[in-house]
Amino acid sequence: MSDVLVLVGPADHPDPAGGVRKPALELLALARSLGDPAAVVLGTPSPEAVEALGAHGATTVWAVQVPGAGERVVAPAAAALEAVVREVGEPAAVLVGAAHDAREAAARLAVRLGAGLLTDAVDVQAGPEGPVVVQSVFAGAYVVRSRAVRGVPVVVVKPNSAAPERTGGTAAVRELAVADDGVPAAAVVERRERAGTGRPELTEASVVVAGGRGLGSGEGFALVERVADALGGAVGASRAAVDAGWYPHSQQVGQTGKTVSPQLYLAAGISGAIQHRAGMQTSRTIVAVNKDPEAPLFEIADLGVVGDVNEVLPQLAEELEARG
Repeated sequence: MSDVLVLVGPADHPDPAGGVRKPALELLALARSLGDPAAVVLGTPSPEAVEALGAHGATTVWAVQVPGAGERVVAPAAAALEAVVREVGEPAAVLVGAAHDAREAAARLAVRLGAGLLTDAVDVQAGPEGPVVVQSVFAGAYVVRSRAVRGVPVVVVKPNSAAPERTGGTAAVRELAVADDGVPAAAVVERRERAGTGRPELTEASVVVAGGRGLGSGEGFALVERVADALGGAVGASRAAVDAGWYPHSQQVGQTGKTVSPQLYLAAGISGAIQHRAGMQTSRTIVAVNKDPEAPLFEIADLGVVGDVNEVLPQLAEELEARG
């Protein structure tokens, strides 16, 4: 079987506990359906990371030393992937996550290889002529299946497109050094730790509870947070709520914000403009709460509740908290 390369980017490796974050493990699960998964890591991975990658299907962990890695942005990841592709010869595909830096690394890699780039995949399947990428487009109205017709397919996969699978295997570590390619790149000059909320990362969460203009004020987000905490989920916001200053821009879901694809998306007081739907349409189950029965989001919702969010959310929170 051909190798399938999976980028374990700086955002994935390692987490504070020394392991590997969930999106990279999801990519390994998809890779197993295409060939032999091989993880590509910049620098020297920790023993915990190697163990986690092997236990989730990676047969090989490529530890790639790139000059300036950790100080230069994106370019080292593209250089590492290119080096491993050329070392392996003809991998079946290269899979990367949907984080901003990973997406840019994928684009750079495709240019370097003269290969096809397929983005926003929600599934990747084996096909007789190579991997077939499944995408959900136009607010979920259509499902597109496509494949690259030239070179090694480079595929950007959305979070929550697959469930991590433990195989109980082990991975062999192979080291590779890459010479400085001299490609100009932005440099990291300062790092600041972001204050955590204790909630899951928005783009990785399996449950997202989002609030919009229907909350009536920024204080309404306390209800959204209460429901999110009861479900163990992340909090999102519509552009209207963000523009009103009710919630930070970092939590905006939509075309000009973040794209999410959770198992459950609960939209509270969000009408469902096309720009918002573009960022959440691939959620597995969509629940909409809105007092306007004509709200566009009801068109794609699996369950709709017509009512005032300030009356519905407290009842929902009480019920969830009572169930523990």
